[in-house]
Amino acid sequence: MGGAVSAGEDNDDLIDNLKEAQYIRTERVEQAFRAIDRAEYYLEAYRENAYKDLAWKHGNIHLSAPCIYSEVMEALKLQPGLTFLNLGSGTGYLSTMVGLILGPFGINHGVELHADVVEYARQKLDTFVKNSDSFDKFEFCEPSFVVGNCLEIASDSRQYDRVYCGAGVQKDHEEYMRNLIKVGGILVMPLEEKLTKITRTGLNTWETEKILAVSFAPLIQPCSTDAGKLQMVQLPSVNVGTLQDLTRICIRRTLKNTINEEKSNNGVHPKIASRFKRRRIRRRRMDAIVLVDKQVFASRIPNPFDNNNNNSSEDMEDVRREEDDKEYNDLKPEPPVNLLREKILSLPLPEPLKLYLLYFRDK
Repeated sequence: MGGAVSAGEDNDDLIDNLKEAQYIRTERVEQAFRAIDRAEYYLEAYRENAYKDLAWKHGNIHLSAPCIYSEVMEALKLQPGLTFLNLGSGTGYLSTMVGLILGPFGINHGVELHADVVEYARQKLDTFVKNSDSFDKFEFCEPSFVVGNCLEIASDSRQYDRVYCGAGVQKDHEEYMRNLIKVGGILVMPLEEKLTKITRTGLNTWETEKILAVSFAPLIQPCSTDAGKLQMVQLPSVNVGTLQDLTRICIRRTLKNTINEEKSNNGVHPKIASRFKRRRIRRRRMDAIVLVDKQVFASRIPNPFDNNNNNSSEDMEDVRREEDDKEYNDLKPEPPVNLLREKILSLPLPEPLKLYLLYFRDK
């Protein structure tokens, strides 16, 4: 499923295309998509396909098409402080984007059938927290993942403000899914080949909206244990933040506000930085169609680099690539400074406390 928008050269290019096609419609969703490079969730050997609007699967690892994720994010109408449950949480790509919107006082849980995928998601989350400058631009609700079949959640488990299911839901399980959300909550799931949004308007009332035609693999049906009982899924626990953690959140928020005030006083207003795009030059031979005496002939336009020596042509292409790379490196701007990090490092505090305020981040 996918291919609704053109392929991008990088993550920002992909987001531009999703905006142009009206899959991304709000600034909050756009910021979350730009903050996390989709390629980081691919295996290294497949990253060249990361900016295509297509689903990707390798073994148990799976990513839906970007146009699907953007429609899901828009339909969920996420707000800071909400509770979110991702059924079939996969690589954690969607859960991490959601966490950027929920903020530090939200709840962000995921249930994934395959243990190896949960481990993969945790590794990707750890890499994002430790290495990405985007982490410091947001107040983050870190997702928690558990292994299990999402159709085996106990009936007395907590309900959520927002729920997404990333696999096709059979009609028989629609009521089960609807009961996972609170009154006023929103559920988004593939149901009968349609991405469907269900809003719970009362204890026993719901509103349903069909969003998009989709094709998802169906949910895996639960298997009974040897004793004939289902293995109930224990959702992640909800822990009250410690005073130490709350203090860190408040200090970082205060420092961000100070930075923004300093920018404003200096006449610099926060805005989305302009993006430098690498110019790609595509050179190819051209064929011409020539009409002579009402007959059509195909004729190749001579290319100055065409000759009997194929190696010479390849050498010229290598020279062109080197020139393009040099031009790119000469024009590429310096990466933006992480002002929050710089501010924390400049504080007259003990080094262990600075590291704590930085979440012990490597970058």
